[in-house]
Amino acid sequence: MKIERYLFTFIFFLLSLPQLSSKELKVLRWAADAESNAPYIFQDPKIPTNIIGFEVDIVNAIAEILNVETKFVQNQWDGLIPGLYRGDYDIAINGLEITEDRKKEVNFTNPYYITHEQLVVLRGVNYINSLSDLVGRKVGALKNSLAERILRAKGGINVLTYEGEVNAFVDMKNGRIEAVLVDAPIAIYYTAVNPEFVMVGQPIGEISYGIALRKQDTFLLNKLNWAIDKLRKTGKLREILESWNLWNFMMETYFDDFTPSNVPPRKYQYFVEAVGKKSEIAERINLYIKFLPVFFQAALITLGLSLLAMLLAIFVGLIIALARIYGGKIISSLAVTYIETIRGTPLLIQLYLIFYALPSIGIKLSPFLAAILGLGLNYAAYEAEVYRSGFFAIPRGQMEAAISLGMTKFQAIWHIILPQAIRIVIPPVTNDFISLLKDSSLVSVITMIELTKVYNQIASTYYDYLGTGIITAILYLLLGLPFIRIARYFERRLAIERKGNQNINGKVV
Repeated sequence: MKIERYLFTFIFFLLSLPQLSSKELKVLRWAADAESNAPYIFQDPKIPTNIIGFEVDIVNAIAEILNVETKFVQNQWDGLIPGLYRGDYDIAINGLEITEDRKKEVNFTNPYYITHEQLVVLRGVNYINSLSDLVGRKVGALKNSLAERILRAKGGINVLTYEGEVNAFVDMKNGRIEAVLVDAPIAIYYTAVNPEFVMVGQPIGEISYGIALRKQDTFLLNKLNWAIDKLRKTGKLREILESWNLWNFMMETYFDDFTPSNVPPRKYQYFVEAVGKKSEIAERINLYIKFLPVFFQAALITLGLSLLAMLLAIFVGLIIALARIYGGKIISSLAVTYIETIRGTPLLIQLYLIFYALPSIGIKLSPFLAAILGLGLNYAAYEAEVYRSGFFAIPRGQMEAAISLGMTKFQAIWHIILPQAIRIVIPPVTNDFISLLKDSSLVSVITMIELTKVYNQIASTYYDYLGTGIITAILYLLLGLPFIRIARYFERRLAIERKGNQNINGKVV
């Protein structure tokens, strides 16, 4: 009876396990950086609101096999693995190379694509054909990529790293570097639409892309491996790769499939036709008009985020300033410590700590709330110093006079000191808001899609940093101008009131 009871319990557990797991897999949340460029994941050149790419197709094909829905989560490329352990998404797929150091942090599925590194130079450069030719020269690579490690391992090469491959190509075009080492898919697509660049030399190294998961998600790992294997056996994975012009000799060997290709690279051709042709001015303007709804939506997010963060900065900064001036020795010391700590550390590090480190102690914030807290608490330190200068600009005798007339210290601050200090600090506070508005671009590292992130995504898709950059700059200018006007209005209004309080001899009554 005892053995039968244990056996029944074990069978019940096995039967219930798929049900629990399928419940977890109703929605497959996957993350990538839409700024990653073609052909991985990028914005549709003709419909900027759509996200396309061969990895998008692979995720959708896997989801179809697993009978689940998908939900895309935008995240900065170098924050994809930390985001997994925040629980923001279930998997990360974005040209993540399966390496030994990464395998210590996450689980990887079986490779869904194998490729190599490729050298790209300016057309006409005939003295670079191999890694040996790069010694003593400046060469660009994606930060934290296999390409960077290969270049550094070679030695004698001046390696410059970039957040995105497109930036490296722009630097090469401007003569700042002499070559770029990138994953072959990037090289294939970038040279196809930019005839000034050419691929040179033999394939370098071998890269295996896998889907990253948390270490504990072993059941999901098995499910994904099963789905990838099914895509391979049915020929669907090869079909996806061929449609993007990515089927290569390494995949032939990996799949043991040397049959001739019979799928036209229609998605590759779609990209080349949409991006590669030289647009007339009218076509370019029409394209910019298509971008506007995306830019406006991002601008509203930037504005809302900046306003809420500035309100927090003003409120907290005022408390800190009052604590530093009137709080006594201990409280004043704590206020000074806060100010110096915040001003002495980068905002980017503070955002990382709030978004990625706090969940380890049980505090998990949404990206929007984390962005508000990060910006607001950072600028609160600067606002505190602005308010302190405003308070010190008020003659000390006014506080003493107010107290001698029977006011409490709080009443004197609230009714006498603070109103006069506000008049003084309006200009610097306005300047701080404009700075905060621009610094909001940093929140893209914690999955927020704001104005600068949208600019980078669109610019990297169309290789147009000038036109889209001008649109972005104009939007930032338009966002800030109303607040400059409002600040000037209050400056004039308060100046008139102050002037009206003067008697005929020019003394304040």
